[in-house]
Amino acid sequence: MTRTHTPELSWARKEDEDWAAAVHVRLALDEDVPVGFAEEMLAEAHQLVGEAGEPAAEVLGDPAAYARTVAAERVSERYRARIDTHGMRPGERIAASVGTLGFLVFALFGLTWIQDGLWVPVSPSSLAGFLGVALAALLGCVAFAARAAGLLRALWWFLGAAAAALAGGIALADALSDERLFRVPAPVLMLAGAAWAACAFVVPDGRIDRWFTPARPDGGPDDERWLARLQSLLRGRHGMTAAEARGHVGEARQHLAAAPREGRAVDVFGDVEIYALRLSEGPRRKQRVTRQKLWAALASTVLFGVLAVDMLLDAQDRSSGWIACYVGAFGCSAWGAVSEWRTLGEQRAALPDA
Repeated sequence: MTRTHTPELSWARKEDEDWAAAVHVRLALDEDVPVGFAEEMLAEAHQLVGEAGEPAAEVLGDPAAYARTVAAERVSERYRARIDTHGMRPGERIAASVGTLGFLVFALFGLTWIQDGLWVPVSPSSLAGFLGVALAALLGCVAFAARAAGLLRALWWFLGAAAAALAGGIALADALSDERLFRVPAPVLMLAGAAWAACAFVVPDGRIDRWFTPARPDGGPDDERWLARLQSLLRGRHGMTAAEARGHVGEARQHLAAAPREGRAVDVFGDVEIYALRLSEGPRRKQRVTRQKLWAALASTVLFGVLAVDMLLDAQDRSSGWIACYVGAFGCSAWGAVSEWRTLGEQRAALPDA
């Protein structure tokens, strides 16, 4: 769906305003819907409530239930099949990740300005280290966009390139001189980070999506391309474990072998992306999302824990702002990991076969 302009709605009752706000939040946070979808649905709801002359909750029901219903009924499978477990297409993931990197650069040099002064010294060693880390982070963003697109081979290639860039940057930083080449004002570097974050949203998402969209397999004589693409989508875009994905692919292969007269895989099961979506839906979908968040939180906890300990061991001034940042980030990540672990346990207990 395309973005549409919806005028500000004026609800007759304060309780209806609260209901509309709850629906908007639910659609934005809990449901995978296109841009502008919430505004369109609320405009329709506003009209229905106005015609009925009754409170919105009585006409349309609980806001959370209403949000789930309209998302399920009005968002097409074609749209939902293109998004990953976090409700993002590859283009949106690239824009969000690169924009986040730009913001981190802005914050990093802002803290440098506060902690170490206006001027940032640049040496061959520091330049090589910074460029190595920046390139590794950018390649990592592309890697996870490839994962969201179901391109698992590309994921590992980009992750390998990111690891090589990071290792190369660290090696060069150790080998090159620490002698200062020049100095740069910290605000200039902050502006560069802000410009980088802004540029991340200039390139249209649709163009980036096309870069990560392989040709849809039509099956072929033995249907292996279709089945391979199905497995990649289940593991990458929809976050299934390797065992789950292999199980679904095995069932599809057995069905095709048992009924060869039904035709090719694309004739029997339809479009591979939509079929992968249908297999991924159900009560275990939220569990897969929570598991991914848990692993991300654990990785962040380990990273910031190592950085905090290293800084504490090497720092001459234990009151450094950098130490406070690392310790704070470690605490937030650890708390996030504990929260996701608890949520995962609750979701497992709620499953019918748990």
